[in-house]
Parts: sequence; structure tokens; C-alpha cells
Amino acid sequence: MSIKSRIRTVQHYPKQGIMFRDITTLLKDPVGFRVTINELVNRYTAAKIDRVIGIEARGFIIGAALAFQLGVGFVPIRKKGKLPAETVGQDYELEYGTDCIEMHVDAITKGDRVLLVDDLIATGGTAIAACKLIEGMGGEILECCFVIDLPDLGGSKSLGRHGQKVFSLCEFEGS
Repeated sequence: MSIKSRIRTVQHYPKQGIMFRDITTLLKDPVGFRVTINELVNRYTAAKIDRVIGIEARGFIIGAALAFQLGVGFVPIRKKGKLPAETVGQDYELEYGTDCIEMHVDAITKGDRVLLVDDLIATGGTAIAACKLIEGMGGEILECCFVIDLPDLGGSKSLGRHGQKVFSLCEFEGS
């Protein structure tokens, strides 16, 4: 069973020339979704993780299912203003401008061993911001985990240059 074969490519979304890799087709497939989570569970069962941290929004789906199977807590990282209690934030650069992600101040404690999860790594901007946020709160990132890597966009290499280990279940060439 190929996870990659269950991921839809939407041409020219959200703009001309972009090949959007859509995991909703993987998620709706009960076998594909189960295989995805099981592969990640097998990889991380012995890793002594305290928390799985998922990046909004598809990272919530993969991360929460993985945390449940590993028997650890799940923590969401959201866009600014979406979390209800006191937060800490991290700004990051976009193609045109900046954005901010946030996490609750009590989401992790110093020394927590965490796994960062999202559906896809492209340029790496959001993932690097998430790593800075986690490390700023005293968390130890064991690995950054993605369903899809777009290696031509350089995000995995950028994370590596920031001292992070990166794992993905599949790759798609191009942008």
C-alpha cells in the first residue's frame, strides 16, 4: 500500500503554477489513514516522547491520532489569536510580510521531549518558527515529522541547518 498514491495533487492551487498536495484523500481512506498512523507509531514507539505537537491545521489530525496511539499528550500550535488562554508566540517571514504562531504558555514544561508533526514540509518557515517556539519554552525536539516532503523547496534542509532531525513518509518533486 502506497501512502503517496493516496494523496491528491491539485494543479494551480492556491495560485497558478502551484501543485497542491492534498492529504484529504489519504485521510478519507481508512486503510491509507491507518497505515500512515501505524508507520509513525512504529517509528516513535520507543522514542520516549512526552508530547506530540501539531501545527495548524492538518498537523492536528495526524498529530492527535499519533499522540493517542503513543499514549502521550497532544499540543496544538495555532495561528495568532486562536487559542483561548495565555499564549506565547513566534513571528516568522512569509513571501510577502510576516505571520505569527502561538502555543499556550502551559502547553509544555522545560525538558519535555516532543515530536513536531505537520502534514507537509515545503519551505520550512512555519516549522522553523514552531521549533523556535518550542525551544524557547524549554522543550527538546526529538524530530520534525511530516507525511509529505517537497525537497525542491528546501524546507527539510533548512530545518537541518537549524539543528533539527527531519522525517517524512513520502516525497513529491517540484513545487
